[in-house]
Amino acid sequence: GAAMYSAAAPPPRRDFISVTLSPEEAVGAGGYNNSKAWRRRSCWRKWKQLSRLQRSVILFLFAFLAVCAVISYTSIGDPWKSLTNKALDDPRAEAEAPGLKLANPAVLPAPQKADANLGDYPKLSPQKPPKPPPVRRGPSNLQIKSLRRLKPRQDPSRAVEVPVQANKEEKTEKSVISWRGAVIEPDQSTEPPSNKVKEPEKPSSVESEDQKEPVPLNDRQMAVIEAFRHAWKGYKEFAWGHDELKPLSKSYSEWFGLGLTLIDALDTMWILGLKEEFEEARKWVENDLVFDKNVDVNLFESTIRILGGLLSTYHLSGDSLFLEKAKDIGNRLMPAFKTPSKIPYSDVNIGRGTAHPPRWTSDSTVAEVTSIQLEFRELSRLTGDEKFQKAVDEVMKQVHTLSGKNDGLVPMFINTNSGQFTHLGVYTLGARADSYYEYLLKQWIQGGKKENELLEDYMRAIEGVKKHLLQRSQPKQLIFVGELAHGHFSAKMDHLVCFLPGTLALGAHNGLTADHMKLAEALIETCYQMYAQVETGLSPEIVHFNLHTQKGHKDVEIKPADRHNLLRPETVESLFYMYRFTGDKKYQDWGWEILQNFNKYTRVPTGGYTSINNVQNPRNPEPRDKMESFFLGETLKYMFLLFSDDVDLINLDKFVFNTEAHPLPIWVPA
Repeated sequence: GAAMYSAAAPPPRRDFISVTLSPEEAVGAGGYNNSKAWRRRSCWRKWKQLSRLQRSVILFLFAFLAVCAVISYTSIGDPWKSLTNKALDDPRAEAEAPGLKLANPAVLPAPQKADANLGDYPKLSPQKPPKPPPVRRGPSNLQIKSLRRLKPRQDPSRAVEVPVQANKEEKTEKSVISWRGAVIEPDQSTEPPSNKVKEPEKPSSVESEDQKEPVPLNDRQMAVIEAFRHAWKGYKEFAWGHDELKPLSKSYSEWFGLGLTLIDALDTMWILGLKEEFEEARKWVENDLVFDKNVDVNLFESTIRILGGLLSTYHLSGDSLFLEKAKDIGNRLMPAFKTPSKIPYSDVNIGRGTAHPPRWTSDSTVAEVTSIQLEFRELSRLTGDEKFQKAVDEVMKQVHTLSGKNDGLVPMFINTNSGQFTHLGVYTLGARADSYYEYLLKQWIQGGKKENELLEDYMRAIEGVKKHLLQRSQPKQLIFVGELAHGHFSAKMDHLVCFLPGTLALGAHNGLTADHMKLAEALIETCYQMYAQVETGLSPEIVHFNLHTQKGHKDVEIKPADRHNLLRPETVESLFYMYRFTGDKKYQDWGWEILQNFNKYTRVPTGGYTSINNVQNPRNPEPRDKMESFFLGETLKYMFLLFSDDVDLINLDKFVFNTEAHPLPIWVPA
């Protein structure tokens, strides 16, 4: 507010004349007299007693001050008016509740020069990594600002105020740590919220921010909506309320028996503006979603898909039904943390309240136990019950101190009894480790960039990737991320690793070193080539890169066991981040190619899309008869966001996506 306006020039020094009053003049016959008339006569008498020179000096000073006042008014008047008008014209300013500051404005960031040599990575188009945001220092109460509600297009009427759970004020230290090019605030761990349970606030009435004209949908977005509706048609007709659609046999498969596809797709429907479909699904959640079931669920999968999906839908819609269901499943997952080491078991029976490791081992997967934090921390913030955050923060604290890492890279397994890494010496950014790295960065962002251990572990890990896992393929010199097994490099890359360019770009957008953006640009090119070099234009689950030039061979080799495609989202996810941060249209074009190939080779005419067994056979891609829930929860959502030019459609300075593409709010300092 006022601090933005430039202060007026200070007035000139004033000269004061001291006047001594004699006691007789000051005190009348009736003692002290402070009447206005007496004061007026007294002042006039003193004025008359001054010499002509003194009176001239005083009059001159008054005249001079008056002239200064007029000049300063005209000089600040125009900027003041323009700033005031700007504030009135800016709907975001009005949308803010009183006393809440605007978070980072949602604009495509300005270009920033990379500080490392571009020659490090091949054939990079000149992109524009974003400017790092200013480093914030000092204590702050964490609170959520009011969020722009993403309206189904037909209903612009309701807006959402997100419930606030203010964190305690932290003490600050003065020192600032620098970690490999990143400016880091001193360590202030994000404390869990107080025990006092807050009732969620009701969604507020329409805020003027919400009255912005929605950016009209373009043809590519309409194509995504059409694809979603086609997929939903199959799910609704043949698998309603079940976990996954089997589109060819027109039936369904169950994993947990909790309507997985429906819950995963709730926020996608909201973002796409599919109001009728959303309302129908909401009714199912209200009437038919029951967690009191004697069923074993995977802690990680049910956290990212069900808890994450319910929390994000609550934030977007403001409907407390979803928060109540989130609390229910969150509580039922807690027994997983009752282990000797506090590293959670992989499986929980949500009806009986018991948990256990997989039958064949007492190990949990590192990615699974370190990729549930965003969701449980947010559940604590919303409910005021700190047990959820305490449980998942404890896991991160332990993993932070463990031995067995290799320059920040972690093994794939961790023992629930000892709390130690097992199967040491194997390092990958693919299955079983991938989202550990993603959640290091995203927790740091979620918590307001205060938890430095998370950032240090992330920065160290990316250095480990550069040192041990990066190689170039032949003939196109593509940079790719391989694997390391007991000191031996393998040129194997899971499609899952294609989350990495998006994560690197998100880090660079949040002020980390610019060479992360350059690496992101190199890797997204590689991930695109994993599609473009294949006969169907769809990527297999796993590729191997050629390290030596062979006549008639491309960069990408595919083994028969790896040539399936599960409709995975990772490349489209990274394309979304890259387009959002650079504005380079080629990323949209690549995504459009991928969508067309999904339509060509995986679409089932009677409704739904199917995974395929053979991306190398366009004539018969060998459909597998299964539509994974993440196709609706992630792949089509990221497609829609990639094709949008509205940076406020899930603004990345206000939301952080969980690893199942469910947006959760960033905790904004007051």
